[in-house]
Amino acid sequence: MGAGPGGTLLARYVPGTSAVHRLEPHLKLVSVLAFALVVVATPVHAPWAPAAYAGYLLAVLTAAAVAGVSPARLARGLVVEVPFVAFAVLLPFVAAGPQVEVLGLSVSRTGLAAGGGLLAKATLSILAATILSATTEPRALLRGLERLRLPQVLVQILMFMIRYADVVGGELHRMRVARESRGFHGGGLRGLRVMAATAGSLFVRSYERGERVHLAMLSRGYTGRLPTGAVSAAAPGAWAVALSLPLAAAAVLLAGMLLG
Repeated sequence: MGAGPGGTLLARYVPGTSAVHRLEPHLKLVSVLAFALVVVATPVHAPWAPAAYAGYLLAVLTAAAVAGVSPARLARGLVVEVPFVAFAVLLPFVAAGPQVEVLGLSVSRTGLAAGGGLLAKATLSILAATILSATTEPRALLRGLERLRLPQVLVQILMFMIRYADVVGGELHRMRVARESRGFHGGGLRGLRVMAATAGSLFVRSYERGERVHLAMLSRGYTGRLPTGAVSAAAPGAWAVALSLPLAAAAVLLAGMLLG
């Protein structure tokens, strides 16, 4: 049924034998979600918030060290944060409230705190998600989502997205090679028209491929659910390892609230 399952996405996985790698995927999903909730619950205008963010960063970097995830891999994961960075940079200039001078510029004190808090929370959450993706294979993540009772339809959509990401990418690459072999180099309105036609053709081909795959599945007895293997219960020790990150973050939050 096409290329190898999720080759592009699988490249984000860093093989290893660490305690984090050995955890069941649903435990890691719960851990990352709980950590993100603790981080988001931190009030951005609290005077102790910067110290709390530093504590969260220490906790997530410790988890990365235990998992064997390199700083370079963490940095590559932060690429998805670019929209948050742009929004956080704009906040001090558009928010109302008392003004403060930073690097010769007059900015809103409230906007500065809100932008800094947004950037800190996004960075910490993305770092935790990067550790998850680096220590868990895509198929294992899907098993974890299924174990957490995510609707079966959503799990199957994600499964086929991972399965056919490389197939669609390969199709796009072949279309690009065909364009360039005919002397197309892009640029100008002509380039936009060609790219729009390419996008439309890729959509039609992907839709037709999906229809053929669906018919093939129905002919093999597909009834809306895919067979799954037996899943063993997680040991209490595994839960303790998985929840160490969010519990450490919760301790930092509690200490900030009590001492601040």
